[in-house]
Amino acid sequence: MSKNKNNKPVWSTRIKNNRSGLFIKAGSSINVDKRLFKQDIKASAVHVEMLFKKKVISLQIKNKIIWGLKKIFNEIKKKKFIFDNKTEDIHMAIEKRLFELIGEDAGFIHTARSRNDQVLVDFKLWMLEASDDIVKEIDTSIKVIIKIAEKNIFTVMPSFTHLKNAQPISFAHYILAYVEMFIRDKKRFINNKDNLLENPLGVAAVAGTSFDIDRQYTTKKLNFKKPTGNSIDTVSDRDFVLDFLYSISVCSNHISRFAEEFILWNSDAFDLIKLKDKVVTGSSIMPQKKNPDTLEFLRGKTGSIYGNLFSMLTILKGLPLSYFKDLQDDKELSFRSFDQIKICLQIMREVLNNFVVNKKKMFQLAETGYTTATDLADYIVREYKYPFRKAYLITSKIVNIAEQKGKQLNQLTEKEIKGIDKKLNEDVLKLFNIENSVKSKNSYGGTSFENIKKMIKKYKKHG
Repeated sequence: MSKNKNNKPVWSTRIKNNRSGLFIKAGSSINVDKRLFKQDIKASAVHVEMLFKKKVISLQIKNKIIWGLKKIFNEIKKKKFIFDNKTEDIHMAIEKRLFELIGEDAGFIHTARSRNDQVLVDFKLWMLEASDDIVKEIDTSIKVIIKIAEKNIFTVMPSFTHLKNAQPISFAHYILAYVEMFIRDKKRFINNKDNLLENPLGVAAVAGTSFDIDRQYTTKKLNFKKPTGNSIDTVSDRDFVLDFLYSISVCSNHISRFAEEFILWNSDAFDLIKLKDKVVTGSSIMPQKKNPDTLEFLRGKTGSIYGNLFSMLTILKGLPLSYFKDLQDDKELSFRSFDQIKICLQIMREVLNNFVVNKKKMFQLAETGYTTATDLADYIVREYKYPFRKAYLITSKIVNIAEQKGKQLNQLTEKEIKGIDKKLNEDVLKLFNIENSVKSKNSYGGTSFENIKKMIKKYKKHG
């Protein structure tokens, strides 16, 4: 959509009456998409180089346009560029300024392209950079978690199922679970690049163009892998936006689960960790309070991030092919989720760097709830060749006796356990040692101290 001498939209000759001022205000996206200026100028320069290479425009026109684009880039970087809210979007704002700088030759910049493919190439280029930024944030977060794990290999705590004490584990093993989650998050953003690396430039409005263009050239210059294969699908496609928003949503889910656990563990009821003053707030009425507001912020932002994904899904669900104004919201939703996930990852790291583990309370809690009962059942299977279900039944009876007598399992006598099964002897009492229980879980992926050391080395080496 090039401009005429008065810098009015070309379609102003077709639509004669002034448009609704309210719609102009509502329909303008420049305050949202102005962050695409770098990508827009880069893609426009490559497009113009291609037009010259294919002899669609002259060397003189190409050089004038490139000079103008560079000047506009510098103006924006130096905050000397005026973003007029009356301008529809960043693409038209740049084109308008180009007209002011070089005159009518600016109109050649839009030869053989539409705003439809122009917006898409800018957006994909931005999303590639944004995905890399998120991966860097995740990598930094993983390194912080690994450092915490290294300091807590021998810190014993209970694992939980149904929020009830399950089996003894190392706190390092627990915190490293989030490393696995964040590694999967990284893979999602990296895998998304396959679709992001398809070049939309050159499909024009919807049908392609009759100009002799070279899409392979622009693909190479813009560091895409290949041009898109169908002009209609290209203009309609927002799968890459859904992939991006979904990946952010899953990552946010992991952050939220971490936040929820730390909120619980920081509570007076659990008292497994303590948040330092740097990451808590006070109460307006209760002087003693130190509230985990940073963690609650992380948990709350997940709802907003989910909302961005659901909004995009809802926009797309009823759209025929190909382009509609509805799609304009894709950028605002993506920018918002991107900004939110970055700050959430940074805040999560701030919390991770500012909490203290209550090792004594963790160990005490691991000793309650008969958490070593499974060790006894496994022992009976190994030593007496009982089927596991029979061993399970015997162990359940032993737990019942301990519960009735108000004892821990290691406080039972040999006589009491022999009353359940005569083969049992005092050797089984050693099984109820919490640390021995942790050491014994040496299957790959288990919580044994040696396993944890190996996994930390692996994460450091491969990420």
